[in-house]
Amino acid sequence: MKALRYYAPEDIRLEDIAEPACGADEIKLRVRNCSTCGTDVKIRHNGHQNLTPPRTLGHEIAGEVVEVGAAVNELYGAQWRIGDRAQVIAAVPCGKCYECDRGWMAVCQNQTSVGYQYDGGFAEYMIVPSQVLRVDGLNRVPDNVGYDEASAAEPLACAINAQELLGIEASDTVVIFGAGPIGCMHIRIARGVHRCGPVYLVDVNAQRLALSADAVEPDEVINAAEVDPVARVMELTGGRGADVIITATAANITQEQAIAMAARNGRISFFGGLPKTNPVITCDSNVVHYRQLHIHGANGSAPEHNRRALEYIATEQVPVKDLITHHIPLADVLDAFTIVESGTGIKVTVQP
Repeated sequence: MKALRYYAPEDIRLEDIAEPACGADEIKLRVRNCSTCGTDVKIRHNGHQNLTPPRTLGHEIAGEVVEVGAAVNELYGAQWRIGDRAQVIAAVPCGKCYECDRGWMAVCQNQTSVGYQYDGGFAEYMIVPSQVLRVDGLNRVPDNVGYDEASAAEPLACAINAQELLGIEASDTVVIFGAGPIGCMHIRIARGVHRCGPVYLVDVNAQRLALSADAVEPDEVINAAEVDPVARVMELTGGRGADVIITATAANITQEQAIAMAARNGRISFFGGLPKTNPVITCDSNVVHYRQLHIHGANGSAPEHNRRALEYIATEQVPVKDLITHHIPLADVLDAFTIVESGTGIKVTVQP
């Protein structure tokens, strides 16, 4: 079968490998869609400390069950059958550590990941390992949700996790830094689930801002390459600042600007991680102190967030179909990486 294999930074290859065999405690999927994200591009250029080569990449996965291990249904009680439609979690908690026991599976200290420690979905077939099944991490795709939409449930789950920590209320003014697919999903969750107030979308790429604004219709777009986003948000809010700011981009300055534009009792999500070579920002601690700000990290998602993402898609609380701007065959998978890196699409999905 064809699979996209990682060997080293700048060395990923679409090649023929043996079709994987399904163990007694595993499930085999025919991959129908595996969507791409910025992390895939980072891995291509820089690798990842948790990735052991050679490894099949891809972690936003939906597919069709083609084989169920002999012990699976007895072990996990899920009653999977050939032909079932399924979505796979990416971040795999151990289910046993202190964090998992407290219900904090998104920050499991023993977390592993599909496409890192386990072969991922840029392939014709893949194995869902026992580690995923053990934590109920294989989810049934609702009948009215396409495979391409289901593959977008994983990044949507990450955004759900972040917003769950923020306590967004109906009247809140929300600012989203980053006009990529995650930024678009954040806008739709804030509106469709939390019924927030006005939403402002900030980016430095005018083309991407226009593309995303056409899809999700923020109340205003702010091109930070042309105007000071802090000053503009202060102007839009009558000097009060934003109640909620989410930095869905890997830029240090956006985290600093988020703190500067936050209203009193404002909530900030540092959603996008910063480069390991430059992870430090300047923070005016007195601003945090006197405005009583709440700054949250956001790390991936738990299995429950993936299930909720599928529910939001199925009920159209958070539609994602129109955010998928490119459907790329597996034979051209490297073109998908190019589109993501250039920012000329919103969500790019690969179809084996």
